[in-house]
Amino acid sequence: QVQFVESGGGLVQPGESLTLSCAASGFDFSAYGMSWVRQAPGKGLEWVSSINKPGSLSVYGDFVQGRFIVARDNAKGTLSLQMNSLKPEDTALYFCARGGKYGWQTFQSQGTQVTVSS
Repeated sequence: QVQFVESGGGLVQPGESLTLSCAASGFDFSAYGMSWVRQAPGKGLEWVSSINKPGSLSVYGDFVQGRFIVARDNAKGTLSLQMNSLKPEDTALYFCARGGKYGWQTFQSQGTQVTVSS
């Protein structure tokens, strides 16, 4: 079955950086676009970024404003999200999702918590 294991979250101060990782298994990783989505406290899931199958094209939510970089390693089945200049409003539980911007799907993974606070 499809499984995602996210890691790399933590508590950081505004302006600092974090890199999230996602290890995928149970499907042909290279055959799917992949996405990051997040859920802030008390809110629904929000799309963050997507990357195409070969990893040559990425897109981001407007709120990212050039601060994040998504990447993938198809040989290892991993997805990453480098997050710079973090803001308190980036505080959320971050999840891997299979699929692109308009068709992503999560699979009940645990996510990784990012908390940005001074």
